[in-house]
Amino acid sequence: MLLKIYENNPSEKAIQQVVEVLKKGGVIIYPTDTIYGLGCDITNQKAIEKICQIRGIKPEKANFSFVCYDLSHIADYVKPIDTSVFRLLKKALPGPFTFIFEATNKVPKLLSSNKKTVGIRVPDNEIAREIVRQLGNPILSTSIHDEDEIMEYSTDPELIHEKYKGQVDIVIDGGYGGNMPSTVVDCTTGDFNIIRQGKGNLEELV
Repeated sequence: MLLKIYENNPSEKAIQQVVEVLKKGGVIIYPTDTIYGLGCDITNQKAIEKICQIRGIKPEKANFSFVCYDLSHIADYVKPIDTSVFRLLKKALPGPFTFIFEATNKVPKLLSSNKKTVGIRVPDNEIAREIVRQLGNPILSTSIHDEDEIMEYSTDPELIHEKYKGQVDIVIDGGYGGNMPSTVVDCTTGDFNIIRQGKGNLEELV
């Protein structure tokens, strides 16, 4: 199903429809402030397995991130962080960053069997954040890649729907997506190490 939702004023009814699908173990493709993402409820093991199947990766090897509504969700999934890191997060989020932290034991077992870290995202996109807010917990997220050699990421929701309609439950049309992913910052050493430079510019915040 291709479902049109406007970011400026997301329809309550449409968001509820998406949340119901997630609660039943469904998989969605949704817009963020960077590129389109493939997501599911982090508490649903079968949905996580389905995403791994779609991406052709093993759960324990996957680098998924958690999309949160705001910083209040973070304490559940990451070990305590110091004040300077928290200050940076408050400046950077919502925004085009993924911050990697040491994970707590609340991270689903399927994902943390060999991993001690978790990536956290709070995208500056009202559709993604409203879905998480109404769901009541983060959604697991991974990027939608394109086979096109020039464009690494799929940007047109109609083309994304054409490609994935047999594999996912809902593709949200939130307008054209970007073609630059989030900037990934490793915070596990107490410092800020950029693993992937994307849309977010950390130097402007530090």
